[in-house]
Amino acid sequence: MAQEAAVSLEHSNGEGVKAVSFTSFKPQLVFPASKAEEALQFYKAAFGAEELSRVYRPKRKAEQELPLIAYAELRIGASSLLISDQSDDFLAAFDGSCPGIIFRLEAGDVAAAVAKAVEAGAVVEGEVVEVEGGCGGGVLGKVKDPFGVIWAITSPGKKGSEVAAE
Repeated sequence: MAQEAAVSLEHSNGEGVKAVSFTSFKPQLVFPASKAEEALQFYKAAFGAEELSRVYRPKRKAEQELPLIAYAELRIGASSLLISDQSDDFLAAFDGSCPGIIFRLEAGDVAAAVAKAVEAGAVVEGEVVEVEGGCGGGVLGKVKDPFGVIWAITSPGKKGSEVAAE
């Protein structure tokens, strides 16, 4: 099992300093009700996601065929991602004022990774290109999944120390 690094922050509340530690960061995508299952299957097909766990919300409406997904945790490479169906609990958080989001994946063969995502239902955003600068440079391809999320697929870039040495 991979070890998680803890990040400590100090926060002053006027009565002293209290340390706060974070052990991980897990982005969560919230989909319109009953779309999380479809997204889960897409991420498995497009990016080889492995489903680690799934928790359902209790059924709230008689006409609802299946219970909504409270969250499902996926692993893509060494990272985790949570997905869920939108519910009344989430409505207030999505008022349209949030910024856009792009997820970045690293792959040894960017063109093949883009092709696999397209085969699963994604749409190519531009061409696969060689880039310099930001994140160490390398090859970049972008796709938009069927749910509107942009995925930037890149080759592993140079580490900060390698870039500084040039």
